[in-house]
Amino acid sequence: MLPEAALEIGNDGFPEPIRSGFIAVIGRPNVGKSTLLNCLLGQKIAITSDKPQTTRDQILGIRTDEDAQFIFLDTPGIHQPRNKLGKHMVNVAEQAIASDADVILWLVDIGTPPTDEDLYIVERLRELHEAAGGLPFLLLGANKIDSLKGIKVEDRTNEYLSLLWWLTKGSGAQKSLPVRTMSATTGEGVEELVASLADLLPPGPLYYPSDQVTDLSMRFIAAEIVREKALQFLRQEIPHSLAVSVTEWNERSSEMTHIAATLYVERHSQKGIVLGGKGSMIKKIGQAARPEIEEMVGTRVYLELWVKVLQKWRRKENLLRRLGYHM
Repeated sequence: MLPEAALEIGNDGFPEPIRSGFIAVIGRPNVGKSTLLNCLLGQKIAITSDKPQTTRDQILGIRTDEDAQFIFLDTPGIHQPRNKLGKHMVNVAEQAIASDADVILWLVDIGTPPTDEDLYIVERLRELHEAAGGLPFLLLGANKIDSLKGIKVEDRTNEYLSLLWWLTKGSGAQKSLPVRTMSATTGEGVEELVASLADLLPPGPLYYPSDQVTDLSMRFIAAEIVREKALQFLRQEIPHSLAVSVTEWNERSSEMTHIAATLYVERHSQKGIVLGGKGSMIKKIGQAARPEIEEMVGTRVYLELWVKVLQKWRRKENLLRRLGYHM
């Protein structure tokens, strides 16, 4: 029961303060974090791909229900970094845990036992726990329940819970670790997850207007949509070497928006692959991206795509900053 002061009605027609807070969604690459975020919000703001490490920056998604406002921080997959871009991605995730989160949702693929990357996440959590003298409240989200075969749900979740034995020991420790199973693809169990998260959030104000779903700019989302389509069509060696930047955004009329974007790769051989024979691949990427961008912008879009080489951009801090990755 919230205190009486928490039941005052705000300008948006919701109790103010209500339960509200920041939820860091963490996990190894490719466990469905961005798919879950889109499902939670009921619309797409984060790109998805079967290629690992698709998310590179923190994506903020906002869901406002009658009794709670959830501010989800979709973080890059925590992994052992191999270059400066990888370090940036892991730093983004760890910053969300250490500084921003009221709750941590550790998302795992229940269809597989814990991997070395899951063990790496547990070790990083333990290091952050020891350094800070504690962690925000942790909930285990067992995703891809529809892919679980040949083993009981309880047995598999216990494999993950056993890795966190240290979190439930000692004074002031989290005494139990709640588990919610779900399928971000089908939506099974997602609303039950929302209810559990609401119980963990503290009383607080509406941080954002009730109709806002993200703080991302349309330029950022448009660049991500182009990158998503490129990931969909390009060969395995290209995706990690690819960055996209919107270089021009011109509303030419109430019915037409001109957008120019550049796809950056690291080698000249990769440029040829992205372009394709007689420009066939870059045309295919543009044709796939345009309808989604038009739906977001609300006008027809003239989408102009270019491909340029930035050698070893993932290893150079100045180039990472130029492409919008803040080190």
